[in-house]
Amino acid sequence: MSECAAERGRMAGLLLLCAASALLLAAVGAIPPPEEAARMARFVLHSCDWGALATLSTQEGLRGRPFANIFSISDGPPGPLGGSGVPYLYLTDMEISVQDLEVNSNASLTVSLAQTPYCRRHRYDPQNPLCAHIIFVGSIVKVNDSEAVLAKKALFSRHPEMESWPKDHDWFFAKFNITNIWVLDYFGGLKIVTPEEYYSVKPYGLLDAVSEVIRWEKIRVMLIWK
Repeated sequence: MSECAAERGRMAGLLLLCAASALLLAAVGAIPPPEEAARMARFVLHSCDWGALATLSTQEGLRGRPFANIFSISDGPPGPLGGSGVPYLYLTDMEISVQDLEVNSNASLTVSLAQTPYCRRHRYDPQNPLCAHIIFVGSIVKVNDSEAVLAKKALFSRHPEMESWPKDHDWFFAKFNITNIWVLDYFGGLKIVTPEEYYSVKPYGLLDAVSEVIRWEKIRVMLIWK
């Protein structure tokens, strides 16, 4: 009898371990729920290594027209802590878009989960609203020496190649100063998030993801038993 009880205990422990592992794997791939737009914006930015930066061109023949370019970005080292929410960039005056910014520092920055495994795993087209993307509007500003330390850590941890870029290009650290935020992560149109809401929310972490997976699993079970 005791051997049977011990075996049942081992089996129960194994099933619990398997369930916990499955839950953890599901949580790792989870994203914030659509009703939490500010957290979604923070999550998408932290998940992305690059974005499309649009400026107003100052180039001959394009003056005043929108000009989009790809830039490496980072709001902090990769990981579950969520980052600072500040998009940092590593720039040089030799870059064509930076020349635009020297005349007019206003810009927009778009980041999308299309560059992550999430949309590929779910087979979402980049234009599908479920493949969340965020549009930031604001201006590019050069950071001071103390903030440059944070920017360097954020960028070089994700883009180590930057450390070897030519020194004679006079690289400098800058940030995207956010004034407006639009979130498209579900059907029904864009959601507006204020910078105050954006910076005040708690970043979406693993425990939040686990809770969200459990919530949807409860809903699925309820629908099955109806």
